[in-house]
Amino acid sequence: MLKKVFMAPDPGRVRLRFAARAVLGIGLAVLVCGLAGQSLPGMVAGGLAALLALFTVADATVRGQAVTTALLPGVGVLVLAGAAELHTYPVARDLAFLAVVGAGVYARRWGPRGHSIGVFAFMMFFVGQFLHVTPVQLPELYAAVLLSVLSAAAVRFGVWCYERGLPVPAVPAPPGGTGLARVTTRQAAQAVAGAGFALVLGQVLSGQRWYWAVGATWWVFVNTASRGETLVRGFRRVLGTVLGIGLGLLVALPVHGAVVPSVVLVAVAVFGIFYSAAVSYTWMMLWVTLLAEVLYGLLGVLTPSLLALRVAETAVGAVGAMLAVLVVLPVTTHATTDAWIQRALRCVHACTAEAAARLAGSATADPAPRVAELEQLLGRVRMSVAPLVHPLNPLVGRKGRALRVLALLDECAREVRGLVAVAADPEASHDARLAAACWRVEAAVEALTEGGSEPLHRPGEAPVEPALVHLHGLEHALADLAEPLRGAAGAGRLVGA
Repeated sequence: MLKKVFMAPDPGRVRLRFAARAVLGIGLAVLVCGLAGQSLPGMVAGGLAALLALFTVADATVRGQAVTTALLPGVGVLVLAGAAELHTYPVARDLAFLAVVGAGVYARRWGPRGHSIGVFAFMMFFVGQFLHVTPVQLPELYAAVLLSVLSAAAVRFGVWCYERGLPVPAVPAPPGGTGLARVTTRQAAQAVAGAGFALVLGQVLSGQRWYWAVGATWWVFVNTASRGETLVRGFRRVLGTVLGIGLGLLVALPVHGAVVPSVVLVAVAVFGIFYSAAVSYTWMMLWVTLLAEVLYGLLGVLTPSLLALRVAETAVGAVGAMLAVLVVLPVTTHATTDAWIQRALRCVHACTAEAAARLAGSATADPAPRVAELEQLLGRVRMSVAPLVHPLNPLVGRKGRALRVLALLDECAREVRGLVAVAADPEASHDARLAAACWRVEAAVEALTEGGSEPLHRPGEAPVEPALVHLHGLEHALADLAEPLRGAAGAGRLVGA
C-alpha cells in the first residue's frame, strides 16, 4: 500500500503540484479568515470550504473550473442557512439532510460541475452539524465561506494555475447514453436509503455525532458506478479510518490542541489527502481521519472515546451504503466494467488514428487530448475492476483474468504513448505500412468490443521503424486481450456475464 502511494507514476508531477497547491490555498484561506477576525469555528468552516473548492472542482477547462468555483459560495450559503434554521427541529433537519444527499448524487448527471456542487452542498450541511451552527452564527460563516473560496480561487487561478500548461482532456461521462440518467437516479435512491439507515443507527450510537455515519455513507458513494465498486470503497473507508485512528492516537491525541503542532499536522494531513486521492482511497481516508482528529483537538473535544465512536459511526455508514447498493435498484459490476473497457479500447483506436494522421502530415491531427482521455478511462476501468481483483474476492479465475486485462490495457497505453511521442517529432516520416497497421488495430478493437469469437491477427516479425514498433506491440497486446476478455471455455466471460 505504501508503494502504491509513493511509487505510483506522477506524469508532470501533477499529484505533487495538486497537493502542494492545496496546502498553499487552504493555508491562505485560514490566514485570511483569521485576519478578518473570524472565530475558530469560522476558520474551520472556511478551511473546509477552501479544501472542497480545491478538491472537488474538476471541469475539463480552466474556464469551466472558474465558473464552478464561483457557484460554490451561493450553494453553500443556502445549505448552511437551512442547516442552521432547522437545528432545533430534528425531524425536519434529518429529512432535509436526506434530501440534500439525494439531490447531491442526482446532480452527477450534469457532469463534473453537478458533481462538485452536489459534494459542496452535502458538506456544507455536514459542517452545520459538525459545528452545531445556529442562525446567529450565519453571518460569520457566510463571510468565512466566501473569503475562503475567493482565497482558494486566487491561488488556483492566479498564483499557481498549472492546468494552463496541460492538454485539455475530454472528461469521460458515465457510459450508457440515456442510461446515464438511469444510473444517477438509481444511485440517488441508493444514497438516500443508505443515508437513512446510517442516520437512524448513527443516532442510536450518538445523539451528537450521528452525522459521521451519514458522511461515511455519502463518501462511499462518491465516484462509484456499481455495487461492486461501492462494496470495495466501503471496505476501504473503514480500513482507512481505523488506520487513521491509530495514527491519531500516536500524533494527534498527545498534541492536546496546541496551535503550532496542530497547524503542522493539518498541513501534513491536507497534503496527504490531495497526494494520495488519485491512487489510494484507503490512504486518503487515513489522512481525512487525521485531519478530523486534529480539528477536534483544536475544538477541545478530542478523546479516545471519541475516536472509538468515529470508528463505530464509520462502520455504520459503510454498512448502510453496502446494503443500499445490494438491495435498492442495484447496478451490476459486470455491465459497468464492460462499458468502461469498451470505451477504453475505442479510445486506443482513436489515439492510434490521430497519431497516424499526424505522421501523415495532417496539420489538424492532435493525439494529445485523446491520450489524456485514455488515461482517465483506464482509471475508471481500474476502479470498476477493483471488486474483481480485491484480495478478498474468492473467484480466483475471474480475478486472474481481470489482472491480465489490466496489465494488457496498461501495455496498450504504453505503446500508444510511445507512438504519440514519435508522431510529435517533426522529423518523423510517414510509412505506407502505417495505414495497414492502423486498419488492423481498428479491426482488433471492433472484434473485442462487438463480442466476436474469431481469432485476432497477430503480427509477424517486429519492424525497426519506431512508429511501426509501437503499432506492432499494440497489435500483440490487443490480440492477447481476446483470451481474458472472452474467458476460458466454460469459465464465463470477465465482463458482460
